[in-house]
Amino acid sequence: MSSEMLPTFTETSNVDKKQTLDEDQEESQKPRLGEGSEPISKRQMKKLIKQKQWEEQRELRKQKRKEKRKRKKLERQCQGESHSDGNDRKRVRRDVVHSTLRLIVDCSFDDLMVLKDIKKLHKQIQRCYAENRRALHPVQFYLTSHGGQLKKNMDENDKGWVNWKDIHIKPEHYSELIKKEDLIYLTSDSPNILKELDESKAYVIGGLVDHNHCKGVTYKQASDYGISHAQLPLGNFVKMNSRKVLAVNHVFEIILEYLETRDWQEAFFTVLPQRKGAVPTDKACESSSHDKQAVRVEEGGSDSDSSEEERSRNEPDSPREEKRDKENHTEFTISSLPH
Repeated sequence: MSSEMLPTFTETSNVDKKQTLDEDQEESQKPRLGEGSEPISKRQMKKLIKQKQWEEQRELRKQKRKEKRKRKKLERQCQGESHSDGNDRKRVRRDVVHSTLRLIVDCSFDDLMVLKDIKKLHKQIQRCYAENRRALHPVQFYLTSHGGQLKKNMDENDKGWVNWKDIHIKPEHYSELIKKEDLIYLTSDSPNILKELDESKAYVIGGLVDHNHCKGVTYKQASDYGISHAQLPLGNFVKMNSRKVLAVNHVFEIILEYLETRDWQEAFFTVLPQRKGAVPTDKACESSSHDKQAVRVEEGGSDSDSSEEERSRNEPDSPREEKRDKENHTEFTISSLPH
């Protein structure tokens, strides 16, 4: 090989080496799915690159969140809210007086509900738990016969329930946990009206969302077990457009409200939703008596009433009818004139 060709060959080999190194580097930078796997698509490649970028920026996002928290803390300090909020929270907790009354949600109707209704019951139980935690007179909250679809739904959608405080969640039936003489089943089918709450008793609420398909189930269970039963004094204080059956959380909240106010009417009207169309019974009686009087007058009242009615019948009801009468009178006058 001549000496003139040597530099050219060396230069070419260097270029080839450089190109090979670049290709190797490119291949090493490409995300791999493992040896022996199929080559990844462009879309997967983009996704992996984005994921890599997201991971690289994690520290930056963490720093931003830290700065945001600091900024908010400074704002609260400037407004003087952070210190007073803490005092308010402590004051509220000091004012809490725990009731000895036991309130049980009976979840033994699992097989009577579809999954949609199980989810509704789960939400109602969550509401009961939240209201009891913030109440001034929280009750001893029990969740009995906990299992089946309800437990499965809670495990899947609300894993934090295992950490709930101030609640007794039991797989056993309430009759196995509490003496029969202490139990009172709250059911709208009971002929007994509850007048006062006895805080030494345990009140049972049927954990059932049935849309009126399973009438009398809770009353039947109470009778079968030989348990005392009663209904809330709803009819004594409230007139409703809808049925008297209330949701689990509504019954729970009414009892909490009554323990605080000792006033059934106030408890009902604080808790019941507007869609129930609830009005006080005294107002409902007034409106019904007024309607009856109106009907009586229409059927036959005094002579003066009837003469007034006759007079009003002769008078035009509206300007439009008055105008029509004038037009009719003009037409009559014109037609009666001699031609």
